[in-house]
Amino acid sequence: MQEIKITTTLTCYDHIEELPQSVQELMESAVEARKKAYAPYSKFRVGVALLLENGKVILGNNQENAAYPSGLCAERVAIFHAGAEYPGITIKQIAITATSDNHINKTPIPPCGSCRQSIAEYEMRQESPIEIYFMGGEGKIMKSNSLKDLLPLVFDKSYL
Repeated sequence: MQEIKITTTLTCYDHIEELPQSVQELMESAVEARKKAYAPYSKFRVGVALLLENGKVILGNNQENAAYPSGLCAERVAIFHAGAEYPGITIKQIAITATSDNHINKTPIPPCGSCRQSIAEYEMRQESPIEIYFMGGEGKIMKSNSLKDLLPLVFDKSYL
């Protein structure tokens, strides 16, 4: 038997003002997208802003549906839109913010498992890492240098 240890290093910023200016602007775009989320059931709003290599910013927010789980997470809304509108263009950064209508989340909230897998598909396909910044409604922001930091044992096409 062998034990394998997997470690992850994330960067933590105490406030949005500590982020590089371009990332601050990306996160502020994610906050605006979050405000437009359609979340009448969960009352949990998520906003995303993607920065593409060509300089375009793609927004997404969660879209719920009474026929759970027919809705779609903010990350996948944005990623799939980028893939449809700008196929082959590299995603450089993702800014994610999430909070509840019932209380403000101050803990950084990472993408769910399904969104991690979707991000992994794009990161593997473009053969370059995607920086992922995530926060709650306010407060600390975490930065991952690659999706592999959040999903180290990624399932990809190499297994098929």
